[in-house]
Amino acid sequence: MKHILIARAEENLQAASILFQAGLYNASANRAYYSAFHAAAAFILANGLNVEIDYRKVQALFNTEFINRRKILPAQYKALLPEMQKVRNNADYEAEGVSKTKANEQIRSATNFLAIIKDKMP
Repeated sequence: MKHILIARAEENLQAASILFQAGLYNASANRAYYSAFHAAAAFILANGLNVEIDYRKVQALFNTEFINRRKILPAQYKALLPEMQKVRNNADYEAEGVSKTKANEQIRSATNFLAIIKDKMP
């Protein structure tokens, strides 16, 4: 399953970039979030833990286990998924949506996160 989730993370990141280039910033921000979310879920599974693929559960277990307890990842990543989810929620549900700048930041965050996850993957 971890390989499937990493493949989805990569696919979502590619989709985010394509959507961004097409000027579809809300959809781009959405896909970038899912890239990071799938990467986090894959990392949990790769480290021998089970988690229901649920936003709160993945975020909580990821932060507790790999940032707070094992200290595999730096503390700067603790707020990443909640912040990216907030941008995704704005893209999906708020009238103002997401700006080009914010969508680009979302892609950069997802790119960096996926790279560190793949680097630290057992």
